[in-house]
Amino acid sequence: MTIGVYGLGRFGFLWASILGEQYDVCAWNRSRRAVPAGVRLVSEQELAQADVIFLCVAIRAIPDVCARLASILKPGSLVIDTCSVKVFPVQTMMDVLPASVHVVGTHPMFGPDSVGRDRSELPIVVSEGRGPDGLAAFWAEQFTKLGFSIRRMSADEHDREAARTQGITHLVGRILKELDLHDSEISTVGYRRIRQVMEQTCNDELELFLDLWRFNPHATEVLRAFEQAVDTMCGQLDRAIRRE
Repeated sequence: MTIGVYGLGRFGFLWASILGEQYDVCAWNRSRRAVPAGVRLVSEQELAQADVIFLCVAIRAIPDVCARLASILKPGSLVIDTCSVKVFPVQTMMDVLPASVHVVGTHPMFGPDSVGRDRSELPIVVSEGRGPDGLAAFWAEQFTKLGFSIRRMSADEHDREAARTQGITHLVGRILKELDLHDSEISTVGYRRIRQVMEQTCNDELELFLDLWRFNPHATEVLRAFEQAVDTMCGQLDRAIRRE
């Protein structure tokens, strides 16, 4: 089985190197990029002939990438996305790619800054798309063999949970960056931890942060709840300060 990795950004490079531990992996990127050891750099046309193709591209790029691949994929191949939202990419793949191409949705919930030798605590969400019975389960098993923890859930279930977990984490990290927080001689453990959140989330491109919210159907609900919580706490502080 040949696996293709479409996109060699920060995550694509990491994912190609991990898959290369078990499989014959080739990769393509629209601009010249470094390639992990053991991974072959190929043309877009050649990559489209792989048995399985992982899309490691920005969420907003999924429609264009699917349109580019639609006419050159071989029947019976499998396309798997790795986006941080699931409803949008899974539905797009099923709408744009030929019916003869199978689809599975995944979200590896880690990145270059969080992955280590012990992967047992790192989850990969696997969502059904279309294809033969047991296809998603087969790939869940393959990811388990690579050492990851697996979560099976629908695309909508994933997005609902992700908006309140990953989305809020990235939102708080970006807000902290806007505050221009620096280390201090009197830093508490809690302060150092929130700076770690800021540094980890802001290592990713701003594009990812914006897409996490833009393409998640549950984003507006969660963002409104966050704003209300901030308003509530600021109101309490304002009243306490005025009393002083």
